[in-house]
Amino acid sequence: MSRVVLDHESLVRLVGFVGIFVGMALLERLAPARQLSRQGRRWLTNLGLSATARLVVYMFVQFVLPVAGVGIAFWAQDRGIGLFNNLSVAPAVAFIISLFALDGLIYGQHVVFHRFEILWRMHKVHHADPDLDVTTAVRFHPLEILISLFVKAAAILALGVPPLAVIAFEVLLNGTAMFNHANLKLGATANRILSLFIVTPDMHRVHHATDYDAQNQNFGFNLSLWDRVFGTYRHADKAELSAMPVGLAEYATDEEKLKPTEFIWSLILPFVTTRLPTENKPAKGAKESGK
Repeated sequence: MSRVVLDHESLVRLVGFVGIFVGMALLERLAPARQLSRQGRRWLTNLGLSATARLVVYMFVQFVLPVAGVGIAFWAQDRGIGLFNNLSVAPAVAFIISLFALDGLIYGQHVVFHRFEILWRMHKVHHADPDLDVTTAVRFHPLEILISLFVKAAAILALGVPPLAVIAFEVLLNGTAMFNHANLKLGATANRILSLFIVTPDMHRVHHATDYDAQNQNFGFNLSLWDRVFGTYRHADKAELSAMPVGLAEYATDEEKLKPTEFIWSLILPFVTTRLPTENKPAKGAKESGK
């Protein structure tokens, strides 16, 4: 089975992505958490950004530097580079540890993208979405995806992550991101139990709130472990969530609110924005202005 997955890596990832995306989109129709607006243009923009990012990554890997995760993992494995390629560790143990390590890395990367202006310029494209659903999970600027590619490649080299673990992690990351961004209604009990282990839609909605402090909590994409360990976890009950606007407060006015649903506007946002992450935090006692 593992040989089949490795030999058809691209197909496995594509089938996993499409299958989970369609599944989440259908579940959103059956059990929506809230009524959304501007879906048509939003979906086109979000999917357009995703397609553009994938094209940029493909062109870069093919014609500039071959840093795709699975290729790097095979390259490191053949040359004995990385921790697990130099230790007598059971394949199953290396596989599991790699999944946890890569997930922790993505948590840390997410935190860093919120801390530094040059990185926030790219990441705010994701946060600018005025609604939250499965398409938000793929709404990332191509430059952010390219940087993430290098970050993961460095970790794969350092750890000697097995190729199969790289594939499993990418499918898992895509799947859980689509799940926790989905406009999906979960019961209170189900949410409470699931959020002990993984990031749920209710948990991640807090991170997408217009409130500055909320945006600096619940950074996880897959495991909720990291937010709990590093003190960035925040619980919100159903009443709080239902009254919680998402997006960026700077684009919440009637004049600005449609801009994030435009493809070209979203694509050039990192190059024209001037507002820093910390500049959005309201002064003590002042009215909250968003992130």
